[in-house]
Amino acid sequence: MSITRRTMLKNSVGMGLGMMMSTSAYERAGGGSRGQDADEPAAVPSPEPRIARFERMAFGMFVHWGLYSQIGAGEWAKHMQGIATDEYMKLMKTFTAADFDGRTLARLAKRAGMKYITHTSRHHDGFSLYDTRGLSKYDVINTPAGRDLILDFVEGCRVEGIVPMLYCTTLDWTDPRFSSDFPAYLQYLRDSVEILCTNYGPIGGFWFDGNWSRRDADWEEDALYAVIRKHQPEAMIINNTGIGSGGKVGHPEIDSVTFERGRPEPLDRSGWSKYVAGEMCHTMNFHWGIAVNDFNYLSPAHVIEELCLCRRAGANLLMNIGPTATGGIPEYEAAALKRVGDWIVLHGGENCPLYRGRPCGISGQEHDFALEMDGEVFLFVFNLTSTSNTQAHGDARGPGPRTFTGVNRQFSRAIWMDNDEELTVENDPDNRRLVLHATRYPYGTNTVVRIARLVP
Repeated sequence: MSITRRTMLKNSVGMGLGMMMSTSAYERAGGGSRGQDADEPAAVPSPEPRIARFERMAFGMFVHWGLYSQIGAGEWAKHMQGIATDEYMKLMKTFTAADFDGRTLARLAKRAGMKYITHTSRHHDGFSLYDTRGLSKYDVINTPAGRDLILDFVEGCRVEGIVPMLYCTTLDWTDPRFSSDFPAYLQYLRDSVEILCTNYGPIGGFWFDGNWSRRDADWEEDALYAVIRKHQPEAMIINNTGIGSGGKVGHPEIDSVTFERGRPEPLDRSGWSKYVAGEMCHTMNFHWGIAVNDFNYLSPAHVIEELCLCRRAGANLLMNIGPTATGGIPEYEAAALKRVGDWIVLHGGENCPLYRGRPCGISGQEHDFALEMDGEVFLFVFNLTSTSNTQAHGDARGPGPRTFTGVNRQFSRAIWMDNDEELTVENDPDNRRLVLHATRYPYGTNTVVRIARLVP
């Protein structure tokens, strides 16, 4: 994962700036003109089953963990501190993974309402959390842990009903072939991915990161993605375009665009040859691996807002945690995510419209929006109090009328999902508009974002 925006601006190594692609690649992926008549609306393709399943999962956990976790200064510690590879790899001698348990991690995700986990298999430092079968000496089998932690992870996920996905770096700071013999390095990368494809059962997706480090290079993506399609045809293929390049469409095999720490906007898929999903990855502070002196954590309220606003755009939220040096789950992240899970339970649990609800052309004021699920429409209402907006504590719009446009049918009333209170609505069919009369929170309640179900 690329480092934070403010650090990135201080460096010129191309971190997270997104890989650029040719116009022809963009058009093959579905982002270019189709030469249609100007008066003929362009069709939106239907998502392939794996992409539709991915969108319904809505909320996932990102996990960044590796040797750098022992330093406790973020996942880029080797690069930022200028640590030589021989010195850095001495951390393998103390990598015990004593507190890592894939099932415990999956239980937290499940408790938080998350449906999948994307876990680092190898990060930019070149250290692998799985048995590389001799491809690299820098793997977990050669540490005191002595066990395949990716196997532990995927098995734990399956027991808890969580979909396992794997983060795979394409950038490597420790393999000399990355600089001296790039084709040989890319073969090593493909061989590594083939191991992950063939030894761990069904994998929900592969999340690549690092192409932005060599924007003009030929990454031989056809060959890389062919390995996945051969062995894991139902796996999502995602390649992070990084900070500043959110929503960029890449290779035609890509199944989802990324928005690294950037709030997504709806994708206009009109005329595309393939339906591509969207996913925003975000982290609880300013680092992806654990950073013991980073106190700038998001609140549960902030995570709830980001999750809702991702779904407003039809995108998933991939929320990161950084386990401890020994693989334990930090207390703050665990508590915050559980609180988000409580919010989801309050709004229907498995039937929360965040999962299967889709944008339906209805727009609200400011952040307010609507999703449609099984023929029902749900209104998401923000800023009922001055503390709802976690990014700016100022005056709130408060209770009162909220206008929604693009409404093509009439409704008799609305019902808050958190307490079943009935609300008044006004229909304006001539202008395809509806006004919801939002009531205030009961004393002792503030759900940050409140959901109302419209009743015909």
